[in-house]
Amino acid sequence: MIPARTVIIGLGQTGLSCVRHCLTRGIRPLVMDTRAQPPGAEQLPAGLECYFGGLNAEVLCGAELIIASPGVPLATPELRRAAEAGVEIIGDVELFLRECTAPVIAITGSNGKSTVTTLVGEMAAEAGLAVGVGGNIGTPALELLERSLALAVLELSSFQLETTPGLRALAATVLNISEDHLDRYDSLAHYRDTKLGIYQGAGLCVYNREDADTRPPAGCRAVSFGLNEQDYGRVEQGGERWLAVHGEPVLPVRELRIVGAHNQLNALAAMALADEAGIPRAAQLAVLRRFAGLAHRCQFVAEKQGVRWINDSKATNVGATLAAIDGIADGLSGRLWLIAGGQGKGQDFSPLVPLLNSRIAGMACLGEDQEQLLRLGSNTHAVAGMAEAVAWCATQATPGDWVLLAPACASLDMYPNYLARGDHFTALVEAL
Repeated sequence: MIPARTVIIGLGQTGLSCVRHCLTRGIRPLVMDTRAQPPGAEQLPAGLECYFGGLNAEVLCGAELIIASPGVPLATPELRRAAEAGVEIIGDVELFLRECTAPVIAITGSNGKSTVTTLVGEMAAEAGLAVGVGGNIGTPALELLERSLALAVLELSSFQLETTPGLRALAATVLNISEDHLDRYDSLAHYRDTKLGIYQGAGLCVYNREDADTRPPAGCRAVSFGLNEQDYGRVEQGGERWLAVHGEPVLPVRELRIVGAHNQLNALAAMALADEAGIPRAAQLAVLRRFAGLAHRCQFVAEKQGVRWINDSKATNVGATLAAIDGIADGLSGRLWLIAGGQGKGQDFSPLVPLLNSRIAGMACLGEDQEQLLRLGSNTHAVAGMAEAVAWCATQATPGDWVLLAPACASLDMYPNYLARGDHFTALVEAL
């Protein structure tokens, strides 16, 4: 039951789904947003009580339930006062779980979670299951309640996990941990521990044995994935590499359309989760053979004058940029030019230095944290924006070279989101 005095903080797509959910259950929530003109405000029904342009602590302390947007930290003073007053604070995913009767596969990680979530969803659909895919990946979780489901596959951010205490997944995974969102968390350990909360109550914990930070607590039922022959891994057979399950070869790596070791790990994680959901191996392999990857994730854009242009706008942290560079390494014969920059979110950019000294011919740096990136090496170049970055790379690159957009930063200093950033890059490349 949703109480009468419910407050929804944050509009946008997720906030609107919360409003609709409450209204269909006979509750008219109060809506707050720190923005004076939040997106989606025009879609609210007439007469709904709203507070825009800030948070009203007095109203929040008088609420029975607060449904907070993932973008609003629980450490916000007004939310802390409400929590101290005994008000329950949850997120939309928790609201979803309180009504969802289907088993849930839960996926998080610094990088790769959208790919793995999509893979598991497509595997379930290939097997004929009524599957809903949502959460952080685009479809708000509450919208999945509109149809009868046999399985729910949820991508969950660390922000969402903060307000989802009732998660008890059939299977859950933390794919990897690298520095991200350190503008919100006290330390990498704090961020990691928030991610590990996904394992709470899970029937099976699926972890990355290449990354010790993803290991679940002792005593959990667990299985791992990695690049050796253990559990879900890789083996050599007939002179080539295969994806394998407990040492048994199941798919030659060459049959994957997604490239790179990081995507082999993604495929193995998806198989482990799919196995726990009872999805037949044949359905899993059919999807792995045809899945070409997601837009803005190491996506081939075009070849212009012999130069290949790759869009990985989704690489919003350093770990994702390193993975993107590793992912294209097998196919690269010429030089690599990198476009990076934006909002660094307090990250340490130093892991890029060895690559600037070896694999990266030059890096075009843009955005809010441009100066930090420029200091990483002598082969960095300042640009005013994406158009200048593309133009500079086009003058530097020669046939056989690749240009990679993998910014290592969030996009919000220049774009509404990483999608708009990637679309702009793609349009500029196509116009060359």
